[in-house]
Amino acid sequence: MNKIIAKERLSQEVFRIELEAPHIARERKAGQFVIVQTDVDFGERIPLTIADADTAKGSITLIFQAVGVSTHRLAELEPGAYIEAVLGPLGNPTHIENYGHAVCVGGGIGVAPMHPIAQALKAAGNKLTVIIGARNKELVILEKEMRAIADELIIVTDDGSYGRKALVTEPLKELCEAEPKPDLAVTIGPPIMMKFCAETTRPYKVKTFASLNTIMIDGTGMCGGCRVTVGGKTRFVCVDGPEFDAHEVDWNGMLLRLGAYKPLEDAAHKELHESGQCRLDALADAVMAKAGLGKSGGAS
Repeated sequence: MNKIIAKERLSQEVFRIELEAPHIARERKAGQFVIVQTDVDFGERIPLTIADADTAKGSITLIFQAVGVSTHRLAELEPGAYIEAVLGPLGNPTHIENYGHAVCVGGGIGVAPMHPIAQALKAAGNKLTVIIGARNKELVILEKEMRAIADELIIVTDDGSYGRKALVTEPLKELCEAEPKPDLAVTIGPPIMMKFCAETTRPYKVKTFASLNTIMIDGTGMCGGCRVTVGGKTRFVCVDGPEFDAHEVDWNGMLLRLGAYKPLEDAAHKELHESGQCRLDALADAVMAKAGLGKSGGAS
């Protein structure tokens, strides 16, 4: 059991929680993640990157977006409440060294897992440029934290409501065309964004890593749900990743797998909007019904 000691709402559906986890705080490294379960009997296993850690307090910080039953229920928990299971640190840490000039590109909620990587790259002596992308100003997160460590911070929004009106690939391409070009790029965000970041840096031969966010169940390499093709070989994101050479990832195959459950998700969203039930209970009841179980009986 891990106690929540602080909680903050960063945007409409994005939350930051700090929880007691002294062993994880002591052992974690940049790029690693945890598996969280609010209910060990029926709850979904949620992979969340460790956004920060405080070894003195024995705490870790998680930042997540409430998009489904499990993350909405996690978002309902307040300081003083307990999370039943937190497993980690999992995954391979980011390889950190002094590359020279490193560019970190974070899109949307991907800015959260990028934060510890940016911290570590800066601490290793790199010149650090951070690009933050979001749909609009309200969805820009961790600006203050990134500005505190970056030599240069570039913010772009789809609608131009904050920073530059552009996609993250635009300033990334400008940096690649500059002399000297960056020595490393790291990208975390929506898969389609990471794919086009990889295609942006490819012609300039800038080493590029991407932290993948595939479907994940057990987080230990046994289920195979997180498999991806990298360099023509099957890899498992949970134990071989989550970071891979972005130029070798089969992005089309990954996107296809991520869309496998889209029809079910669309049907669930339609049912929620047409129902008078609490949206969490409605979705939970739909999932339980598909599993042949009874009503969830959860609180709204």
